[in-house]
Amino acid sequence: MYKLSLQRILIIIAICLAGVFFAIPNVVQDKTKLPKWWQPINLGLDLQGGSSLLLQVKMDDVMKDKMSTLEDSVRQSLRKQRVRYQNLASTKDEVTVKIADYKARDKAKDEFRKLDEGLIVTEDEDGEGLVSIKYNEQAIAQLKANIIDQSVSIVRRRIDELGTKEPIVQGQGSDRVLVQLPGVQNPESVKILLGKTAKMSFHLVDETTSVTQAKRGKISRTSRIMSGSEGDQYVVIRKPVVGGENLTDARVSFDNGQPVVSFRFNTMGGRQFAEVTSNHVGERLAIVLDNEVISAPNIQSAITGGSGIITGNFTTKSANDLALLLRSGALPAPLEVLEERTVGAGLGADSIHDGVIASLVGFVAIILFMILAYGLFGLMVDITLFLNLAIMLGIMSFIGTTLTLPGIAGIILTIGMAVDANILIFERIREEVNRGRTIRDAITVGFTEAYRTIVDSNLTTLVAGAVLFYFGSGPVRGFAVTLTIGILTSMFTSVTVSRLMVEAWMAKFKPTKLPL
Repeated sequence: MYKLSLQRILIIIAICLAGVFFAIPNVVQDKTKLPKWWQPINLGLDLQGGSSLLLQVKMDDVMKDKMSTLEDSVRQSLRKQRVRYQNLASTKDEVTVKIADYKARDKAKDEFRKLDEGLIVTEDEDGEGLVSIKYNEQAIAQLKANIIDQSVSIVRRRIDELGTKEPIVQGQGSDRVLVQLPGVQNPESVKILLGKTAKMSFHLVDETTSVTQAKRGKISRTSRIMSGSEGDQYVVIRKPVVGGENLTDARVSFDNGQPVVSFRFNTMGGRQFAEVTSNHVGERLAIVLDNEVISAPNIQSAITGGSGIITGNFTTKSANDLALLLRSGALPAPLEVLEERTVGAGLGADSIHDGVIASLVGFVAIILFMILAYGLFGLMVDITLFLNLAIMLGIMSFIGTTLTLPGIAGIILTIGMAVDANILIFERIREEVNRGRTIRDAITVGFTEAYRTIVDSNLTTLVAGAVLFYFGSGPVRGFAVTLTIGILTSMFTSVTVSRLMVEAWMAKFKPTKLPL
C-alpha cells in the first residue's frame, strides 16, 4: 500500500493552503486596502482597458550621429598621419574624403579599417582619389538591434518611474517599440515623456564670438549656435566637455525657494566635471538637453564633489519631469508615435465577463461529467479541480503575472486538461480490477503505472509552452505562462492530492467494492 509520511502530508496540505491564501485577493471587493505583497493578478490591456503606442525609432538620426562620429575619427587619423585631404564629409550612409597622393591614400585606407569593427573602405575607380568608408550590413544590423534594446530599456525605466502597473514594453521588428499601458486611458503625458530624447551634455560657451557675429558667418568651425529654453541664443563649443551618460542620479531640490534639479556624476564624470570647472573659472558652462540650452551659469569656483544643480524657470512638475528623464537615461534615438490605440474599460469588463462565463460553463461541465463517470472518485477529482484552480491563481498572483484574454483561454484549457491524468489513472484501476486484482493493489498499480504516461504527455505540453514563451511576445507569452503554470499545478493535484484523498478513503472505510 502507498504510504506517505506525516511530514510529506503536511507539505502537500501547506502547498494547497498557500495557493488558496494567495488566490483570495482575486475575490476581494476592495483591493486598495490589501498590502503590496498580497495582491490579485494584474489584468492586461485587453481586460482592464488602457493605451497601446507603437513607436518608430528614427534610425536615420542614429546613423547620422554614428557617421558624424566616424568622420571625426577619420579627421583625427588623417591629422595623426599628416596626410593632406579634401572634401571630408559624412552622410547617414558613409564618410567620404579625397586623398590625392596614392601612397598616402593606401596607408590611410589601412588605418581607416582599424577605426571600428565592420568597416568597409573602398576607392572610386575614376582615379580621383575619393575614398568611401561605411559599415557592412552585419555591423548595421547589430547597431540597430542594440539601439532597439537600449530604447526598450530606457522607455521601460521611464514608464516605471511614472508608476504605471505592469506595462508591456518590447521591440517590434528592426526599428519599432511597442508600449502597452494597462489602466491608462489618456496617454498624452506618456507621449510627451517618451518624445524627449533627454540627451544631456555640458558645453563651454564660446566667449570670443557673439550671437550677432555667428549669424553673419563669423564663427569658428568648432562652435555652433544653440537656442535656449527661454528663446535666447548662445554660441557654444560643439564638443561637449562632459557627457550626460556619466550622470547617475537626478532629483528635485529647492534653492532659495525655487525648484531646481540636483544631479550627481559617476567617478569618471565627477573627475571630468571637476577638471572643467577648475580650468574655466569665470566662464559660462551651457547645460544642453536635446540640443537646447536650458541653463548657462557662470562657473564661480571648482566643483569637486561630483554633483551640481540645474537652475531655470522650473515649476515643481517640470523639474520633476526633467529629473525623471535624466535618471532614466537618454534615448539613443528620437521616437515617433506611429500608432495609438485606446482600449476602453467597458470592453475590458466585457472580456472578463465572457471569460468568466466560459470558465464556469467548462468547470461545471467537467464536474458533472466526472461525477457521472466515476462516482465517488469523480467527486474527489472535482475537489482537486477546485484546488488546482486556486493554486494556479495563487501562483500567478504571487509572481505578479499579467493576465490577458489569451491567458484566460490558457486557464480554460488547463481546466479541461487537469482531469486527464485522473481519467488515465481511474481507467487503469478499472482494468486492473477486471484482471482480478484486489482494490488496494489495483489502486497502487493504477497510480504507479499511469504516472509515466502522465509525465510524458504533460512534458510535451510543457515543451510547447516553453517554445511559445521563448519565441512569442505579448498575449502569446501570457497564454504560455498560464498554460505552463496550469500543467504544473494539475500534475501536482491530479497525482499527489488525488492519491492522498483516495488512500485516506481506503484507510478509513476499507471498501470491498470499487466505486467506479
